[in-house]
Amino acid sequence: MTALASNAEIEACLRGERLYGDNFSIEQIRRWYDDEKEGYADLGAKDATAYRYPYHAINISHGFARLPKNKHFQHALGFGAAYGEELSPLIDPVRRIERITIMDPSDAFVRDNVKGVPATWVKPQPSGDIPFPDASVDLITCFAVLHHVPNVSHVVKEFSRILMPGGYALIREPCVSMGDWRKPRQGLTKHERGIPLPVFRKIIADAGLTVLQERPVVFRPWVVVSNKLGVWPFNSTWSTHVDGVLSRLFAWNRRYHATGVMDKFRPSAVYVMLRK
Repeated sequence: MTALASNAEIEACLRGERLYGDNFSIEQIRRWYDDEKEGYADLGAKDATAYRYPYHAINISHGFARLPKNKHFQHALGFGAAYGEELSPLIDPVRRIERITIMDPSDAFVRDNVKGVPATWVKPQPSGDIPFPDASVDLITCFAVLHHVPNVSHVVKEFSRILMPGGYALIREPCVSMGDWRKPRQGLTKHERGIPLPVFRKIIADAGLTVLQERPVVFRPWVVVSNKLGVWPFNSTWSTHVDGVLSRLFAWNRRYHATGVMDKFRPSAVYVMLRK
């Protein structure tokens, strides 16, 4: 693996002081983008017949259920949403979205609709620019995508730019390092890393977005137990509830890069609801 930053820079990032990749040049960003382009698809998502979205319960509990009841959305952007399956709870049984755009780098997911809702797939640009007019969407979903992106600050500012006044953004992201990204990690793409929570909060504030709620989620020891019980932890309402309770109880344990066993007893992600 060729390093895109100095060891001193990476060490500062592993301490959670900075976000690795957020200050990269356009040349570095392009290299990163090329590495990640088919990353998620190559981890097994390309086979549409076998694909099952594993996070409906967590998205409903911490996101969709907290949107204003009976609100309909004119244009939703699923940022990095693959097949768009994450938007299903807003379509079935009641259609609350009129039009969908999916922004995803892979050609493997392209269709012409998401459960009957007209949909368009567009590719992200390495610059992080989103090719939409100002105030052109009223809902953005971005679930475990930004940690694949180098220039997170710019992308979140683009979210703010394209959101209509009063529009919502639902974002779920890992807020721990996910290991040392200088080395290959099983089940992870080459560059993905979590966003340190204090850094993420500043990125959101600088973009001019209002935090309506912030919830710690994904308590990794519970994920391990759930899997041993044969439960998909975040497609189960009761398991998602247990995860939320444990994540709040251990929210004090916020070490970004785990170096010991006890460091892993912490919520490893954050779920935020934002409004323009």
